[in-house]
Amino acid sequence: MMYVYFTTTSAFLLSLLGISMNRAHLMSMLLCMESMTLILFLSMAASSINNTNTTSTPIIMIALGACEASAGLTLMTITTQKNTNDHVKNLNLLKC
Repeated sequence: MMYVYFTTTSAFLLSLLGISMNRAHLMSMLLCMESMTLILFLSMAASSINNTNTTSTPIIMIALGACEASAGLTLMTITTQKNTNDHVKNLNLLKC
């Protein structure tokens, strides 16, 4: 069981490291965020096997992950159509 915790923690930290170091394209950042969401879902699903009180928590987590993915894909599509690329340095949140 300790191996599972180590694997999920290291995968989550690698995704966090990917977000912090690879900030050139919006798509790569969205993929790292999606992997972090899936790691959290897997860890919640693994912990809900042992605990019977938290059976709905992984379902809520995967629903929030799907909403995050669709919102990110929508923002990336709008940004790509507006700026013709998905570079993060071209994004300015104060301009619409």
